[in-house]
Amino acid sequence: MHDPMGRPVNALYGFTRFLLEYVERHQPTHIVIAFDGKSDDNFRTEIDPTYKAQREPAPDDLAEQFERCYDVCKPLGLTALAAEGYEADDVIGTLVHQGRAQGFRSWIVSRDKDLSQLIRNGDLFYDYSDSKRYAYDGIADRFGVVPERMADYLALTGDAVDNIAGVPGVGPKTAGALLTAFESLEELYSRLSDVEKLPIRGAKTLANKLNEHKEKAYHARTLTRIACEIPLSCTLADLQRKPPDMDSLELFYSDAGFGASLRTRANRLWAQD
Repeated sequence: MHDPMGRPVNALYGFTRFLLEYVERHQPTHIVIAFDGKSDDNFRTEIDPTYKAQREPAPDDLAEQFERCYDVCKPLGLTALAAEGYEADDVIGTLVHQGRAQGFRSWIVSRDKDLSQLIRNGDLFYDYSDSKRYAYDGIADRFGVVPERMADYLALTGDAVDNIAGVPGVGPKTAGALLTAFESLEELYSRLSDVEKLPIRGAKTLANKLNEHKEKAYHARTLTRIACEIPLSCTLADLQRKPPDMDSLELFYSDAGFGASLRTRANRLWAQD
């Protein structure tokens, strides 16, 4: 798909359609669409320059659509937000924590298990593409550990997608068993002598392996833990959903070459609001 100027818009179209469908279906009172900061550098790359270093850059025809995805949110009546030096996860984490302090429950719409660490009672982790929702009690069954221990879990297993090494030889099952027996990395390392008593394959040598790579595990957790107190240029009140600005949206749609389908959905949303 291309706009009248020949620029690709297939991702922009899918993104816009998703937002309209989601809002129409669920009618959230407050909503934010979080983006990574524009720079590839953030506080994690300052901690570890190899973080995500193996990732291929986004294809040009996709990368040039990101800014337009950001720009379409405002005429839709939705807040888009990014913070330089941080990733979208950190934006979400900070707003979830701020909302919780003010009595808000949060739905985190994502497939990324990293974000499950933010879920607490009353929240939902929503894998929209599979239409599956996980409350607090369902996170351990889905991902292997309770939300509070997810950052520690990822620190032990590592995360190949983000180029985080973790502890060699500790896979998801072993990490899950360890963090069922121990509440955190701190407790695990304070009680390493108890590891060999666990019903885990290779438990007798596992304590030595963990001890050998202790520094690596703690380093990994500085990367896997979502920052929840970053500076943001908005308050929760700014996230309140507004009616679409149909005049601005019409100009945006015409520029993108979008047809009747998205116009109809936006008009229907306007009528609801």
